Amino acid sequence: MHVSQEDVDQLNWYHTIELGGGVVTKGSKPLENIRHQADTIFKDGVAGASVLDVGAWDGAFSFEAERRGAKRVLATDYFCWAGPGWGEKACFDLARKALDSHVEDKLIDVPHITPQSVGTFDIVLFNGVFYHLMHPWMLLERLAPVATNLLVMDTETAFDDEERPVMAFFPGAELNNDPTNWWAPNIACAKAMLHHLGFARVEVTPTWPYDGNINRRRGRFTFHAWR
Repeated sequence: MHVSQEDVDQLNWYHTIELGGGVVTKGSKPLENIRHQADTIFKDGVAGASVLDVGAWDGAFSFEAERRGAKRVLATDYFCWAGPGWGEKACFDLARKALDSHVEDKLIDVPHITPQSVGTFDIVLFNGVFYHLMHPWMLLERLAPVATNLLVMDTETAFDDEERPVMAFFPGAELNNDPTNWWAPNIACAKAMLHHLGFARVEVTPTWPYDGNINRRRGRFTFHAWR
């Protein structure tokens, strides 16, 4: 379905997405960031896999999974589609139409995502969500069984120079001036959580454009956790 730049510009976008015919959404997350992050997220391939995208927002990574050959993609969100987030589901819906995409959608909040509510998937994307959760360990424990092969989690981190597992709590807007950001684990904590939940191998990659330098204050990393 062809959409005009004028139609696209009437909506408030977070993801910058190329919709074809020269039409590009004017998202606050640049296209370069999305391309680099997609290369990290899908570094081991996604062709033929079923994919769940938790916190899909405008759907850039859902549509990218489909473009790279995923056999089924389910995009889920609540915070940005119907909750207090500044996003709107109209963006996802318009992008799906413009891309003639078969990505499915489900309005569901993270606490309600379980194998019983959504089924199981080869790959679960859990990017940019962990640090927004007031009870991240409980919800990660609930989500983990949905991923039968791989969980990909991108998150803010803190105290990465600490070898023991710790998390930093941000009670106000201290984390990126956003009052909806609550927690940042260090690398050791995120890996320990994932191992405890049954993921045998965890690979850690800096989330672009973070340079990966370990420091006490904050960082950002993508964790690939394999069964």
